[in-house]
Amino acid sequence: MGKYFGTDGFRGEAGITLTADHAYKVGRFLGWYYNALRERNGDTDPARIVIGKDTRRSSYMFEYSLVAGLTASGADAYLLHVTTTPSVAYIARVDDFDCGIMISASHNPYYDNGIKLINGEGEKMEESVISLVEDYLDGKVEITCARNENIGKITDYIQGRNQYISYLTSTTIHSFRGYKVGLDCANGAASSIAKTVFEMLGARTYMIHDEPDGLNINVDCGSTHIESLQKFVVEKGLDVGFAFDGDADRCFAVDEKGNVLDGDLIMYLCAVHMKERNALIDDTVVATIASNMGVEKALEKQGIRMKRTPVGDKYVSLEMQEHGYSIGGEESGHIIFNKYSTTGDGILTAIRVMEIIVGKKTMPSFLTAGVTLF
Repeated sequence: MGKYFGTDGFRGEAGITLTADHAYKVGRFLGWYYNALRERNGDTDPARIVIGKDTRRSSYMFEYSLVAGLTASGADAYLLHVTTTPSVAYIARVDDFDCGIMISASHNPYYDNGIKLINGEGEKMEESVISLVEDYLDGKVEITCARNENIGKITDYIQGRNQYISYLTSTTIHSFRGYKVGLDCANGAASSIAKTVFEMLGARTYMIHDEPDGLNINVDCGSTHIESLQKFVVEKGLDVGFAFDGDADRCFAVDEKGNVLDGDLIMYLCAVHMKERNALIDDTVVATIASNMGVEKALEKQGIRMKRTPVGDKYVSLEMQEHGYSIGGEESGHIIFNKYSTTGDGILTAIRVMEIIVGKKTMPSFLTAGVTLF
């Protein structure tokens, strides 16, 4: 980890340890760096950088600061506005962007925020580039400013978010018609996407915590405060519920009885399902040292190995990339499905769980009946 950027970006209390000036400088350097990279490759077109944000009040401040920095360096900025981290990763990859930026502090309180950098492959930014960004933040690097017609432009890119929604619905052949699904959006980024996705797939959706006001993100809701969804699912007689965090790269599920399926249990049921269909590469799940030993033992009974990494979805992703494994994740609900995504995606995870429920024509409580948590 660097001086500013940790395993999940540059995070801090907005206006104190992470300021608008920091965001401007990050934009300035990235715009300059990717333009210089293009020039070295003989490409005279300006760099293209896509930006998303969650619902924190400070996200607007950081969005405008990043855009000012990018355009001042001659890069073009494309704005997805309020959207999820995995949507930025997806669009950066499929729409040929030089990189993506997500403004979010994930599950943290509203007064924190963060800047996540994503490369053009939809993966976390290389450490070599992050080190250069940090050098610029510390005044060790000088860069030029764009002038005249070389100043960058700004494009509203709502079509990118719509494209991502269409992609999510295309990842399953099942209709969710007839199922009653609860969605806890944590008053965060999922509020702009989750309901549309599940309704397009035919589910009857029951929403809670989907009215962000800039200050209520993650407040007693979402995957870090699952109790309200547990109560909601039971009271409304729902078939299943899903809770996301602030930027929707995590997902917890709640079965029809109100029991919680954390990331470990979701990995278990998905891995077993994939093995049954010969889709689990090397019969291996990648987890971290924090994953529950009971889940590992249950997987072993199914002929599935759990390979562990240090805590952090970054390390899970690296292990999966190196060996081509199909699924990996963390107890916290970051689940990566290599077939569909380069990063943890809460809404995609919920679709995968629904696919199993619908395909097996069973209630979710039966899917993890073979697991005894330690």
